[in-house]
Amino acid sequence: MDTTIVIGYIAGCLTTLSFIPQVIRSWRLRETRDLSFLMLLLFAVGVCLWAVYGIWIGSLPIIAANLITFVLILFLVWMKFRFK
Repeated sequence: MDTTIVIGYIAGCLTTLSFIPQVIRSWRLRETRDLSFLMLLLFAVGVCLWAVYGIWIGSLPIIAANLITFVLILFLVWMKFRFK
């Protein structure tokens, strides 16, 4: 496997994994008051655009990382409304 692709997978894993502690914390505490809805919305649009970009250039690391991150954002948005 090409070194560039490996670095892409590592970067995608780290940025996606960095989001998981916030999801776990929000779930355990049933609290999302400190999360800005606007931030979540803008971040969701950004990762969707990154996924589209990944599709256009055929980069699986970009596609996978951003789609997984998008699902995590959707979960946080759901919790934001659920735990209000």
